[in-house]
Amino acid sequence: MRQLRHIVTKAVIAKGKKRTECSETLRPPNSPSSILGCWVINHTYQAKKNGKFVEVTGKYDINVWYAYNNHTKTAVFSESIPYRERIKLHYRDEEPTGKEEVYIRVLQQPNCIEAVIAPDGDHFVVTIERELLAEVVGETTICINIHPMDFEEEWDFEEESSSSSSSSEQHRSSSTSSSDVSSNLESSSFRKK
Repeated sequence: MRQLRHIVTKAVIAKGKKRTECSETLRPPNSPSSILGCWVINHTYQAKKNGKFVEVTGKYDINVWYAYNNHTKTAVFSESIPYRERIKLHYRDEEPTGKEEVYIRVLQQPNCIEAVIAPDGDHFVVTIERELLAEVVGETTICINIHPMDFEEEWDFEEESSSSSSSSEQHRSSSTSSSDVSSNLESSSFRKK
């Protein structure tokens, strides 16, 4: 007869994913002549659950290497960009009421897609992409079948001998063969006489 058991355990009960593409305006102290490079570093973030959403607050630094003064000088302009993201959660079951933990995985670190000088020539327009995955871990109940253990399952296995017993057996066989050799020598010498 089958029986059912309910087990309360922790599992991922909700997920959400969001990809964002945004443009940032940076105003360097000098009017740029050209952009030589752009990179994004120092991404930090934290998250908390708010209803059926996860709110992520974070920041990253945009660094733009540019030439100015009619391409005679270069400089790196850096600015820290804060952001706030709301990721909608999709629950596998009903929304629980207990304590939950929120985990964020960065699928795509903030990355510069495009960096251009604005038409007026005094600032940069940088396009940034990023992608975040939110997972909520909470208590859930799983149901399993229980089968009574009236018998033990058969196991197929081979017996192995340990190295110490095999070495003692080798020692025993070698001592036996040496005694056989000495007795054979004695009997052969006796015949000669």
